[in-house]
Amino acid sequence: MPESLDAYDRHILALLQADSSRSNADVAATIGLSEAPCWRRVQRLKREGFIRAQVSLLDRNKIGLKAQVFAQVKLTTVGRADLSRFTDAIQQFPEVLDCFVLMGSADFMLRIVTRDIEAYERFFFEKLSQVPGVQEINSMVALSEIKSTTQLPLDSA
Repeated sequence: MPESLDAYDRHILALLQADSSRSNADVAATIGLSEAPCWRRVQRLKREGFIRAQVSLLDRNKIGLKAQVFAQVKLTTVGRADLSRFTDAIQQFPEVLDCFVLMGSADFMLRIVTRDIEAYERFFFEKLSQVPGVQEINSMVALSEIKSTTQLPLDSA
């Protein structure tokens, strides 16, 4: 954890990452600060990039996105041009929620959500496999979700 964050800052971050809809008054009361200093701290945490965004997390199943697929992608060559083309293309696919560059046998790991497996198949053939430079895609369908969180382990930092 950066030295610039004191115990109040860490407590604010923990509270807001658990529930960003909490009011400033509630956060201030919970951590033992008055509202104005708490608000200034939250604004500083936003300005310095510790808080990137405040969002509502949706239940993908309730909105009809039943299939979650993890795809390992290997490119034909790992040159700067291929990496750049691939990352530019992936940015355009709303089905791809996460994309990570890997070290190892695959170049990228994608987390993809679609309505169902048939929709993933269409995405696979019409979009993902059509990206220039893609040599191989290894797809793994998630059967169930054991743990899914957006909360970072602040005590481990």
